[in-house]
Amino acid sequence: MNGLEALRSVQYVTARGKRLAVIGIDEWEALIEWLETLEDTHIATKAYEELRALGGDREQAGWLMWDEVKETLA
Repeated sequence: MNGLEALRSVQYVTARGKRLAVIGIDEWEALIEWLETLEDTHIATKAYEELRALGGDREQAGWLMWDEVKETLA
């Protein structure tokens, strides 16, 4: 299920005079995953555009060499 399907699965209820949206936990998790993917895609696109604007020079763009940082992430 993708984010749009999750949004379409919303059911509505009225409680205490307010209209509320109700969504199942599986749909909620799919929606969160979809939003995180959109955010990641935006970050990657921005990084690529910055790199391209610098003529592909990774060092000038501030990118680090994988071999120099991989142990700090373990």
